[in-house]
Amino acid sequence: MGRYIGPVCKLCRREGIKLYLKGEKCYTEKCPLEKRNYPPGQHGFAKRRPKLTTYGLRLREKQKVRRIYWLSEKMFRKYFAEAKRLARLGKGFTGPNLMRILEKRLDNVLYRSNLAVSRLQARQLIIHNFVKVNNIKVDIPSYLVKVGDVIQLDPKALNIIKPYLESSNKLNIPSWLNVNFDNLTIKIVREPERSDIEYPIEDNLIVEFYSR
Repeated sequence: MGRYIGPVCKLCRREGIKLYLKGEKCYTEKCPLEKRNYPPGQHGFAKRRPKLTTYGLRLREKQKVRRIYWLSEKMFRKYFAEAKRLARLGKGFTGPNLMRILEKRLDNVLYRSNLAVSRLQARQLIIHNFVKVNNIKVDIPSYLVKVGDVIQLDPKALNIIKPYLESSNKLNIPSWLNVNFDNLTIKIVREPERSDIEYPIEDNLIVEFYSR
């Protein structure tokens, strides 16, 4: 996400919601948001969370989604433009289109399949050539999958993900993905639907933000 190199837990505290950027830590009591559910900074606790203006609500929703998928503003705008273009062609609505595009990113697919503890780890696996799509190595995290694609994780990646696989919830996988944990493969069986998104996201606020 851009060039941010600070503690990612601060991003969750800023948005007031778990973005699941630290993997397993996010599911435990060690998650900073569990004990410090207020904005980061010297005066975060004293100020608590002020009531947001309409603009502020739209901005925070946009920032929240951008940080969930770990995207730069430039890339996020690019996806929004594509979602809007599809809507103009009569292919759905801009907000749901945007969410479908984000869900189809290769790094997100690995994470949603429970073959990576976080989207950041998924991105590392892709960049380090541990991932093939239709038997061809792909090292681009932003690669958009299509229905029928088969993604395979190199067995060498087990050294990295095995501790997580042993404790992961293999039931919490969206139905548009068919995952085989024995051979580390994922098949895209259908397009993701807006209802498949696991986070409380109001995509209409993002549309309103860019349409102001």
